[in-house]
Amino acid sequence: MPEPTTATARPQAPEPKRLEGVARVIAVSSCKGGVGKSTVAANLAVALSKSGLRVGLADVDIYGPSAPIMFGIDERPGPGEDEKIPAIAAHGISLMSMGFFLDDNAPVIWRGPMAMSATRQFLRGVAWGELDLLIVDLPPGTGDVVLTLCQEIPLDGALVVTTPQDVALADVKRGIAMFGKVNTPVIGVIDNMSAYICPNCGTRDEIFGSRRPEQLAKELQLPLLGEVPIDIAVRESGDAGVPIVVRAPDHPVAQAFTLISKHVTDAMDAAADAKRAPEPVEIAQEKEREVVRIKWSDGANTEYTMAGLRGWCPCAGCQGHSGERRFVVASGTVRLQRVEAVGNYAIRFCWGDGHETGMYSYQYLRELAETDECKPE
Repeated sequence: MPEPTTATARPQAPEPKRLEGVARVIAVSSCKGGVGKSTVAANLAVALSKSGLRVGLADVDIYGPSAPIMFGIDERPGPGEDEKIPAIAAHGISLMSMGFFLDDNAPVIWRGPMAMSATRQFLRGVAWGELDLLIVDLPPGTGDVVLTLCQEIPLDGALVVTTPQDVALADVKRGIAMFGKVNTPVIGVIDNMSAYICPNCGTRDEIFGSRRPEQLAKELQLPLLGEVPIDIAVRESGDAGVPIVVRAPDHPVAQAFTLISKHVTDAMDAAADAKRAPEPVEIAQEKEREVVRIKWSDGANTEYTMAGLRGWCPCAGCQGHSGERRFVVASGTVRLQRVEAVGNYAIRFCWGDGHETGMYSYQYLRELAETDECKPE
């Protein structure tokens, strides 16, 4: 029998220390400016709070903070205990932002190390109290602040905000790739300003592009958590310092945020269940047999044909959006090039045909071991 090629399934670097009192942390990223990321982060935080969760919002967009305006806050945090800054509460949310410490017209002219130091302070140096969820509103792009934050703060997931036009999607794809490199699972995509719907006649004008939800999800190979139409009421609410979810909870846009918040909590619960599953401790491939073997933390051993694993790839491009799993027969001989860990919850198999977007959760891998396509002869 040939000597197997072995790959370790878990990342080597220790996981950073979690924030005290904070159960979960998710980042809201836009990868591109001007797509309404902060508006989404603010309204999503309020919608999640209304569902019964204790929610905080860390506005770490150092160069363009907007939380003070959007939440109607003009005060500055006072001194706290243990040298930690107390968060400011507004509309049921615990808040911290660089904007609390700036004059209205004062620019932030900082190099990367200073901005990152401030970011750490706004996270670890804040007395958040007991939170079920902390939402981190990231600056646009994939620069030093975003990358270092992902490496130093344990993130339970990321949400990506986009608009449908090509220039936004190009940046979004780069941002998604960045999260993959730092082992942060992307929970899904929010399509903001998806269309303008006339309040008088109901006509839908797709100002930023005509991509439909299923097309957008397929292109990004991620779940689409919801669409938010463009509406003047959103702008008016933000300028008034009252998120639309608070100001007009029955408005269609507010209802869209409420539905998205439900999808986010469902996705986080699913990810938490996956983390509690047995973990791979060793992955080996036998190239001549075209078989992958996995040893698990609970003592189980499973085997898979490479063609079976490739055929049951869970990515949106392979599975589509019908809600039913389907097996995709790959053309030619299936070869496994390498194996990558995705956080502590999934494995990415990188195939010889260049396909590497599927993230196989530990639970999904255990289920696949029982399928006929994956069982070696």
